[in-house]
Amino acid sequence: MVKHKTRTKKKSSSPRDNSSETDWPRVRRLTDRQIERAAADDPDAAPIATADWFRHARLLEPQPKESVSIRLDRDLIAWFKRPGKGYQTRINAVLRAYVDAHR
Repeated sequence: MVKHKTRTKKKSSSPRDNSSETDWPRVRRLTDRQIERAAADDPDAAPIATADWFRHARLLEPQPKESVSIRLDRDLIAWFKRPGKGYQTRINAVLRAYVDAHR
């Protein structure tokens, strides 16, 4: 039995795309206050950056990386690769957290 790949078309979320399920006329009528209230009630929304937040914020400049060769267990590499692109960045983040916790 031969399986054929089925292609699907990704729906655009552009306001000009008629295939969108968003009620754009309703969205355009929302006031800033209504949008702020909706964002405050959304547990997945990023917090609104206030002046106090900016006073305590730290600018973290990206650090240049150094290329190294390292031998790691196959299951570790597979675990870091499982979510998709960026596995080296994830490994770097774990190592950074370890170092910061032990300084």
